Amino acid sequence: MDLHENALKNTVTANFELPGLRKEDVNVDVHDGRLTISGETKSSSEHQEEGYAVRERQSGKFSRMLWVPRGVKEEDIKASMNDGVLTVTFPKTIPEPQPKKITIS
Repeated sequence: MDLHENALKNTVTANFELPGLRKEDVNVDVHDGRLTISGETKSSSEHQEEGYAVRERQSGKFSRMLWVPRGVKEEDIKASMNDGVLTVTFPKTIPEPQPKKITIS
């Protein structure tokens, strides 16, 4: 995952490399301030070599969670997938003010 902050556009972009997966194989969910990217990979290959067959299978589930800044609305989160790269973009919020120390009199 690559995470990029664009100060000019006030956005955050997360890129996930998911080679061999289609957008139908990937889930993007947001719940309680958590953005979760998940899916399952399945691949197999088979070929003949000098009288015997070679078969290989790979499969596995994956999941990655990010915290979304407070104030970001679910409808402001955009996702697209092109050539095995999932791009998720959401607006950056204004930093929360730092706690202020109150002097006791």
